[in-house]
Parts: sequence; C-alpha cells; structure tokens
Amino acid sequence: MATERLLVGEAADFEKQTVKRVDYLGHRVVVVRIADDFYAIGDRCSHANYSLSEGDLYPDELEIECWKHGSTFSLVTGKPQTLPAVKPVPVYVVVVEAGSVYLEIPIGVKSDQ
Repeated sequence: MATERLLVGEAADFEKQTVKRVDYLGHRVVVVRIADDFYAIGDRCSHANYSLSEGDLYPDELEIECWKHGSTFSLVTGKPQTLPAVKPVPVYVVVVEAGSVYLEIPIGVKSDQ
C-alpha cells in the first residue's frame, strides 16, 4: 500500500510523555512520545467515537485512555485493553529522521478513524 509521509514536527518539540493530534487525508491520528519512542494510533475511540487525544496517557503500559467511557488502547497494536471498546483502532508508522518526526499515512484509503 502506498503511503504519504507527513512532517508532524521536530522530535525536540515533543516533550516526553506528550500527545499531539494530527488530521490529514481523512485520518485523525494521535502521535505520542514516550521517552525517545514515538507511537501513532487512530484518534477515535472504536466504542463511541470520542477523541483519544483528550484522554489520559499511561506511559508505563504504553496505553491511552478514552476520556468518555474509560477504554484503554495499546499504542503498539491499537487493540482495546479494557471494555467497553472491543474493536481496535488503526496503528500508523512513525519515522524519525535527522530529528524530524514523520507520520506515514496510507494514500487512497480514508480512515473511519
């Protein structure tokens, strides 16, 4: 699948354990920095369509929580770790090159996330 690379910022601009929402090509994505690692998942809770970027981040567990109903999602797999959500959210590739952070977005596929 073809992807488009989107510059989302400089690594130095992301404080550790921060969350940033990115909207691009019909995709709503949460980009998260934990220590020196970056993760990206769909921003909409699969249970009730609320923004995950507004929820709590659990860096030790590599999870983010939906603020509305409490479901947590793995930043690695996108799978829900707690109910009421039962469907995963999409996971995106993050690339860090020369201090710049890029998000790889599938071209031609509009996400429902």
